[in-house]
Amino acid sequence: MTDPSGVCAKPADMLAPGIAYVRGWTEGKRGADALAEKLRSAGLAPEFHSLKADVNVHGEGVVRLGAVRPEAAELLARLITAGIAAEMADRN
Repeated sequence: MTDPSGVCAKPADMLAPGIAYVRGWTEGKRGADALAEKLRSAGLAPEFHSLKADVNVHGEGVVRLGAVRPEAAELLARLITAGIAAEMADRN
């Protein structure tokens, strides 16, 4: 089953002609690199050692976080929430 954005689609293990897998993977790589940079600055990089770019069967880039400890996931969620709150405060 795939969600509307295709994120839950299977990884591209078998390539199909006419699908831009390299372009999708490149988009995933940009996202993974940006996230890795932010995780390093927050001191969380060691917690996300399996972070990597990938591409799904539709040629859409995805970022795989890999298995992480629950505490690391909770901290990441708090950081995201704090960032969203700061952006909303800046808009007012």
